[in-house]
Amino acid sequence: MAEAHQTRVQRVVEEMVQSLERDHIRNMQGRMFKCSADCCGRPSDSMTQVHQCIEKCHTPLAQAQGLVTSELEKFQDRLTRCTMHCNDKAKDLFDSGSKEPAVRSLMDRCVGSCVDDHINLLPSMTRRLKENLDSIPQ
Repeated sequence: MAEAHQTRVQRVVEEMVQSLERDHIRNMQGRMFKCSADCCGRPSDSMTQVHQCIEKCHTPLAQAQGLVTSELEKFQDRLTRCTMHCNDKAKDLFDSGSKEPAVRSLMDRCVGSCVDDHINLLPSMTRRLKENLDSIPQ
């Protein structure tokens, strides 16, 4: 993917991830640490019970991180497939005798279109992630 396009996608995705972390994940982390501390403050529990308690405290955050990772992987896979289609179109154009500048131009327009299309998917992906994060039992 052309460097400018790649930078654009990275910046927008990073902004989305930071927003999710700030508005959702961070609160979950705080609850996890408080819950874990409460587990450690139970002197009558056995070591095994304390470890099980702590594991239970970590479950919501692990689910949240899994959700975010899964969505980002799907997003990346779709973007990769789109850019691979651009590579195929560029190769076909080159094989048909077109000159390098025309092929580069096609490639840049095609990848730019992929990036635009996928950036436009981010608001609905973010909304879906927020809904899923909110639905994780604490």
